[in-house]
Amino acid sequence: MSKLILFNKPFNVLSQFTDDAGRDTLKRYLPNIKDCYPAGRLDYDSEGLLLLTDNGTLQHRISHPAHKLAKTYWVQVEGQPRDEDLKPLQQGILLSDGPCLPAQVSRIAEPQLWPRNPPVRQRQHIPTAWLEITITEGRNRQVRRMTAAAGFPTLRLVRVRIGSWNLDGINPGQYQELQVHAPQTAKKTTKQRPKNKNSHKRHTTKRGRRL
Repeated sequence: MSKLILFNKPFNVLSQFTDDAGRDTLKRYLPNIKDCYPAGRLDYDSEGLLLLTDNGTLQHRISHPAHKLAKTYWVQVEGQPRDEDLKPLQQGILLSDGPCLPAQVSRIAEPQLWPRNPPVRQRQHIPTAWLEITITEGRNRQVRRMTAAAGFPTLRLVRVRIGSWNLDGINPGQYQELQVHAPQTAKKTTKQRPKNKNSHKRHTTKRGRRL
């Protein structure tokens, strides 16, 4: 069994335990958690679910893009996108480092979330909307870049689910500790040297005499 920590990371907290610049880190909220490290990251200015574990194989399974673990975000954007505005995101929008994989994107009603500190700065005459976005990649600031490329800059971003784990019942700055079965490391197979196809034959002279 391995330890898995479900942490609700507040706004403006680094997804690490130390920082030379004096910014807020995980150490403030998880002082008694030993030998657990983040499985993936969540941006300093984003909120929500961050997973930590003491198992390296599980950490890799959660964080590495090759495993395509779905991550779901609630995103407040500037403007009010229509169905046709969401299609580029759903089909795989092009960013500066290449096209994204298709994302699951839908408009949602404003979710019941905790107040952000400091609150989101909104302009009086520009409306906002909320989207639910699920991706399986892990590029740097990907969701923010996706919505900006679609013409709807992100104002607030909250990750609410990673795979089958979610934020239910976990307040900002709080965590839930689980014991989970970690995936097994793949066994290395030893390659056998190919046998000489003639090794089982007896060598003979032209006259048929054994050597």
